[in-house]
Amino acid sequence: MDRQVVDAVRAAAHPLRGTPEDYDPLLDMIGDAPLVLLGEASHGAHEFYTARAEITRRLITERGFNAIAVEADWPDAYRVNRYIRGAGDGVTAIEALEGFKRFPQWMWRNADVLNLIGWLRDHNAALPPNRRVGFYGMDLYSLYASMRAVIDYLEKVDPEAAQRARFRYSCFEHFGEDPQTYGYAATFGISDSCRDQAVSQLAELQQRGWQYLNTDGREGEDEYFYAEQNARLAKDAEEYYRSMFEGDVASWNRRDQHMFDTLVALAEHLQRRQREPKIVVWAHNSHLGNAAATDRAQVGEWNVGQLTRERYGHDVVLVGFSTYTGTVTAASNWDADAERKRVNPGIAGSYEALFHAIGIPNFLLRLRDSDALADALNTPRLERAIGVIYRPRTERISHYFYARLADQFDALIHFDETRAVEPLERTPLWETGEAPETFPSGV
Repeated sequence: MDRQVVDAVRAAAHPLRGTPEDYDPLLDMIGDAPLVLLGEASHGAHEFYTARAEITRRLITERGFNAIAVEADWPDAYRVNRYIRGAGDGVTAIEALEGFKRFPQWMWRNADVLNLIGWLRDHNAALPPNRRVGFYGMDLYSLYASMRAVIDYLEKVDPEAAQRARFRYSCFEHFGEDPQTYGYAATFGISDSCRDQAVSQLAELQQRGWQYLNTDGREGEDEYFYAEQNARLAKDAEEYYRSMFEGDVASWNRRDQHMFDTLVALAEHLQRRQREPKIVVWAHNSHLGNAAATDRAQVGEWNVGQLTRERYGHDVVLVGFSTYTGTVTAASNWDADAERKRVNPGIAGSYEALFHAIGIPNFLLRLRDSDALADALNTPRLERAIGVIYRPRTERISHYFYARLADQFDALIHFDETRAVEPLERTPLWETGEAPETFPSGV
């Protein structure tokens, strides 16, 4: 390990001691920036959720932030939005999370998110309706749920238009609500593409928007925005599921472009509501760190962090997270049960190993504080990304990539040892955890 690099990081590190003042340096750095992107090095570590929740609460109470946008499906998150704003869809916080039924449920159906939305509900209850904080999803996996939401909305405001929407979306009915099957059939000519129908439905909804917006005041504006985003999601999801069979980069870019477009649309919606858009975003590091500073840029991949940096410049602050070891909630395969897995120590030459070597258990780095720090962290190093799947036996290939950290993020929060986030529904594999004797000693 390069001793000069270790010393530069140690000198710049702000220790996190579990006090209310821990994130003062980060809030000072954020200043008046209206867009803060909070990452995570895995989708299943308790410390990442609690740290983001604490920072989010402070951004709301001290800096006037009025929206949270998360790596979750739009209709599922909007159920939470209605709950925290006192608009129904569940009388308890647990009921508000019932929309999150698709794998991986633990990302949002966990104890830490439950605590956050309880706080948001209480916070909003003391505010007039037009000043309440919202909660929104950016992802696009909810093709069928979003199409149903469009039809449900039109049934209330324009039954004839609902009939047309039902006819257009019936194009997708042959695939048993399996969008990947649709994408395969449409890509390889086994079935006709439903692209034109999804595009036409969005266009008609937007053309008639002025008519729908003239009803029900502010609540009508929100409900129209909800429906319009669902129609846009259906169009983008149709493209995404076809792009899955064109290569990983094409589908990744389509998904992150949709998340970025949703973020822009949300900002514009808040602006129309005569509110200055101040949005905090929760998603994985791989979506929120600037992809131009990683080796993924060499294959043409971009992400939300890069797109926001290019559009908003220094009005956006990118915050990454990391951990050296501990446990994580993750699955072994897509759509499999949640497990509580042990996390391998960071491998030699990685950022995780570097941060472990400085000897401070938990700390914050403001990566713009000094040229010495930026220079020390501007050489490409391995960085770990654990998503909803964790495969420790193939960790180097499955979970590491090269990045220039000082260009990827504006700040980084490191927890040397993290523990698995607690799902609301604990599986037997989660309860027992991964036995130490079966855990690989070296990968």
